Amino acid sequence: MVGKRTLSEQMIYIIIILFMVGLMIVTLYPFLYVVFASFSDPAELMRTRGAILSPVGNVTLAAYKAVMENPMIMIGYRNTLFYVIAGTALNMLLTVLGAYALSRKNVMFKTPIMYFIVFTMFFGGGMIPRYLLVSQTLNLQDNPLALIIPGAISTLNLIILRTAFEAVPVALEEAARIDGANDFQILWRVVLPLSVPALAVITLFYAVGHWNAWFDAMLFLRTREWYPLQLILREILISNSTDSMMTGVSSGDVMPIGETIKFATIIVATVPILFIYPFLQKYFVKGVMIGAVKE
Repeated sequence: MVGKRTLSEQMIYIIIILFMVGLMIVTLYPFLYVVFASFSDPAELMRTRGAILSPVGNVTLAAYKAVMENPMIMIGYRNTLFYVIAGTALNMLLTVLGAYALSRKNVMFKTPIMYFIVFTMFFGGGMIPRYLLVSQTLNLQDNPLALIIPGAISTLNLIILRTAFEAVPVALEEAARIDGANDFQILWRVVLPLSVPALAVITLFYAVGHWNAWFDAMLFLRTREWYPLQLILREILISNSTDSMMTGVSSGDVMPIGETIKFATIIVATVPILFIYPFLQKYFVKGVMIGAVKE
């Protein structure tokens, strides 16, 4: 039975709640600022200084209209969806196969193989050897596969998934083997259904990684038709290249609407991946905790 909280415990709870509320505000407000700014009147937004708590001036969708009419945004969406779907599928296929093999006790040279895999987490060749490997050795310069194949397996995700597979009772595997199942059938019908939380979390990690990736595209892609959405977003935000979205805008309105276009572009590039989280949230705690337990 839980006793009544003392005064000091109540004070600690109040401090924790206040701290969490403050942390939530600090975390959430930048996103809300971008949302409010994207719906604001461009001229009014340029004259506003400091924090805003709602759209400034008349609510307008002019910035979103300009963004959605930009062909490069649509091309970026198409390419990013391709990289996310194809890249995540390849990531999961190779990671699942590798994790299953390394989780079996009868695999030869299992320990030395794990040492080599873990070694790559701490020591790497760096950017220049990687660039030479991908562009010259693999001959993937200006090839969309350069964004998928070189990072096909994440070492950390492989270890997390191997730990999840090792938690599956050996008796279930032995029973399936007595019934005549081979390794692929055991993996598909026994191990994977019992590891759904870990699979969901790893899939989310890979998908978000592909969605946010832009650096590899900047290094290896030269054809703009293969640019992912995040690289186009980078051009708009850092290089300030919003001119192509302002057809029909008078010269006096170019600068104000250019600012709202930047905010609208951020929302357009961010919101789709945020919709994935609610569907996987129920698996998150259990899936992440798997990698934290060592026996």
